[in-house]
Amino acid sequence: MEKDFLQERLEKLERIRAAGINPYPYKYEVNAKAKEILEKHKDIQVGEHVETVSYSLAGRLMTIREHGKTCFAHLKDGSGMIQLYFNLGVLGQEKWDIFKMLDIGDFAGVKGDVFKTRTGEVTVRVKELELLSKAMLPLPEKFHGLTNIEIRYRQRYLDLISNPESMAVFYTRSCVIRQLRNFLDSKGFLEVETPMMHSIPGGAAAKPFKTFHNALQMPLFMRIAPELFLKRLVVGGFEKVYEINRNFRNEGMSIKHNPEFTMIELYQAYADYNDMMDLTEEMIATAVQSIFGTLKINYQDKELDFARPWKRLTMAEAVKVHAGVDAAALDLAGLVKACAGLGIDASGFKSKGEIINEIFEQKAEAALIQPTFITDYPIEISPLSKEKRGDASLVERFELFIYGRELANAFSELNDPAEQKKRFLKQIDAEKEADLKKLDEDYITALEHGMPPAGGLGVGIDRLVMLLTNSASIRDVILFPQMRPESQENSSAEKPV
Repeated sequence: MEKDFLQERLEKLERIRAAGINPYPYKYEVNAKAKEILEKHKDIQVGEHVETVSYSLAGRLMTIREHGKTCFAHLKDGSGMIQLYFNLGVLGQEKWDIFKMLDIGDFAGVKGDVFKTRTGEVTVRVKELELLSKAMLPLPEKFHGLTNIEIRYRQRYLDLISNPESMAVFYTRSCVIRQLRNFLDSKGFLEVETPMMHSIPGGAAAKPFKTFHNALQMPLFMRIAPELFLKRLVVGGFEKVYEINRNFRNEGMSIKHNPEFTMIELYQAYADYNDMMDLTEEMIATAVQSIFGTLKINYQDKELDFARPWKRLTMAEAVKVHAGVDAAALDLAGLVKACAGLGIDASGFKSKGEIINEIFEQKAEAALIQPTFITDYPIEISPLSKEKRGDASLVERFELFIYGRELANAFSELNDPAEQKKRFLKQIDAEKEADLKKLDEDYITALEHGMPPAGGLGVGIDRLVMLLTNSASIRDVILFPQMRPESQENSSAEKPV
């Protein structure tokens, strides 16, 4: 069927060119958008013509309904959709013949005035018409409801054409990033850019993507985090810096994970993790209020309340409340026994801190629905954070959880070069891959030149947008998510017809 469709469009294309018309012209002058016209003339009376204005607009034809020598169509532009009215007597034979060669999916430019139909729809009466792009393949059969998930992700352009709610998600994503940027700019932070290819992977415990620089004949790694470069800038004298960055982690994929993802990461001199908690609360709450006009939004089956202050629990408190384990009162053997009672396999862990974190992840995370800061992490899993004042087994670190998902991670940043080197070496010793057993000597050298006390914060943009757009999967908020090769997908794909 698609082959027949293509042949029909090819024949029309030949007729259009034979008529001396360029089916792919260079530009078109637009002076109005669909939404603007609809809003401006929503109160005109049924049957009333507004002939004192003439609009020029352009977009994709989404419907065409013929009625002899008249026709109605819908044109969609970046702002929305508006009805068009074509009439042989108004257009004239030459333009009418052009119109008859148009199809759903084509881009057209039209000029005309406005009236309201008997059904109460504001409509543009077309007086001039120009073909702007001939579409050779069809839109999905139901342009107003493309539902096949694989096609929506693989051919995002069809999703955006077919599903206005998808378009709205990505408008909201842009708005969220703009609000975060404006907030940090207003607080005196400087936006910077740091390298995306690193000679040594660092800044987070994650498996990197590897690449190779031919001219330098050396392996490189796509960054897993910008942290170590941003802190070099703090050493250099920038007291407040941030980067909206793309990170790459060669790990699993799920509704919460994509191998390429976006974060906003920031560092502030002379601050600690308590300051970062206050900043995180204010920044996200300000964005929510600015975008939605309220601090209460719905996500899936829950109402989320971003009103400040947000709940704060230590990891030990969260484990005690949600798993019934008093970690502070147990030694390593006691924690292993507690894990057995909870159905958790603790055999692969060598320290109390690792086991406490495992209990937290398996038994407490999912219960953290409202915005909650989990603080004071075990030192064994936090190589870049300062020890907690008064307890050397913990570090001054927090993670923000909403709807049982981690959204942010922050530290009182470790700036003691000797201690940092010691922790790096311990991390390297546990690393199994030979080419990852590398110490970032330059970062240690930077710390040896002196880094002021600082607080650091990373916020996952994709997960935040998921929450703010009520999206179930991270792939719903990434325009072009990573996908398996199509041949590996086991799905009955909904093909356009």
